[in-house]
Amino acid sequence: MNSQLFSPVRVGELDLVNRIVIAPMCQYSAEDGCATDWHLLHLGQLALSGAGLLILEATAVEAAGRITPQDLGLWSDANEAALRRILDAVSRHSPMPIGVQLSHAGRKASSRRPWDGGALLLAQDGGWPCVAPSAVAHGAGEPPPQALDKAGLARICDAFVAAARRAERLGVQLIELHAAHGYLLHQFLSPLSNRRADDYGGPLENRMRFVLEVFDAVRASVPSRVAVGLRLSATDWVDGGWDIDSSVVLCRELDRRGCAYVHVSSGGLSQQQVITVGPGYQVGFAERIKREVAMPVIAVGMITQAAQAEAIVAEGRADLVALARAMLYDPRWPWHAAAELGAEVFAPPQYWRCQPSPHKTLFGTTRVGQR
Repeated sequence: MNSQLFSPVRVGELDLVNRIVIAPMCQYSAEDGCATDWHLLHLGQLALSGAGLLILEATAVEAAGRITPQDLGLWSDANEAALRRILDAVSRHSPMPIGVQLSHAGRKASSRRPWDGGALLLAQDGGWPCVAPSAVAHGAGEPPPQALDKAGLARICDAFVAAARRAERLGVQLIELHAAHGYLLHQFLSPLSNRRADDYGGPLENRMRFVLEVFDAVRASVPSRVAVGLRLSATDWVDGGWDIDSSVVLCRELDRRGCAYVHVSSGGLSQQQVITVGPGYQVGFAERIKREVAMPVIAVGMITQAAQAEAIVAEGRADLVALARAMLYDPRWPWHAAAELGAEVFAPPQYWRCQPSPHKTLFGTTRVGQR
C-alpha cells in the first residue's frame, strides 16, 4: 500500500519525510532551566524512532515562566550551552528535524511536579510570584496572580524573541509557540482568565492581540528557514470559555500572517472543564480548522494505532498527527506503524539487523549484509 502517513510533507520551508510528529512532553528534569543527562537519554531514543519531527518539551522563556522549578528553559547563556550539548549529540546520530516549544506558564507557574502533587508552590516552599492577563487565580484557594501591565507584556514578548534567537543559534528548525493547556498565551485568549478592560481584553480581537504580537515578533526575529507555528487549545471545554469558533478566527489570522502550521489540542485552562476522552477525541477540532486555513494542521489526542493515524491523514482530517504518551510507551512506534502499513522508515545502521523476517525492507532496500 502507499501510506499517506509515511508520505512527505512541507511545513513552512521545512521538509519532513513523514507525517508523524513527536509532541512536546514535559520531563520536569532540568536544573535551573538547564537540560541534563536525562534529556540526552530521553531525546536520544526518540530521535531514533523514525518520526518525521521531534518537538522539545515546553521551554520557558524566562525563569518566572516555568511550570515547575525543574522545567527546561532557554533564557540564559547557561541554558543555551546545556541544550547545545544535548542537541549536538542527538543530531550526530539522527537526521530527524528538531523543534522547540517556547512557553510561559503565566498563572500556572510556580507549581510542584506532577509526581509531587502538582500544587502551587508558595514562596516559603521555593515558589515565586505568578503573572497573568488578570488577577484571577487558576485554582480555588490560590493567591491571585499579578495582572501584567504594558511594560510586563513588552518584557515577556522580548523574552519570547530572545529565546527564539537562542533556539535558532542552536540549529533548531522549528519553533512552536505554546498557546494551549492554560498557559499564558492561552490565558489571554480565554474570557475565563482574561478580564482586562484595555486593548488586550474584552472582544475577541483584543484577546487575540498579545498572541499575534508575540507571533509576529518571533517570526520577524528568525530566518524564514525556521518554521514558526503555534499550539492551540481549540476549546476550554467550559461554557462561556474559549471555543472552536474563536479558534477558527485566530487560525485564519495566523494563516494570513505566515504561520507555518497549527497544532490543535484542547483544555487545560479551567478546573471546571468537562472532557469526554476517547480515541482521537480532539481530531474533530483539527478537522474543522483544516477546512478554514491553508497552513498544515497537526492533530493530537489519544492517537495510538497505526491504522487510526493513517485514516486521519488519508481522509484529510489533518495533515500530520502528533503522539506523546504513545511514544513514551513505545519509542519505536513509527517503526511498528511502518511495518503494519507497508512503508519504509529511518533507522540507524547499528539497528538494521533487528528487522523481523516479514519486514526485511522496513529500513529500506539498500542494506549491507552482515557476517
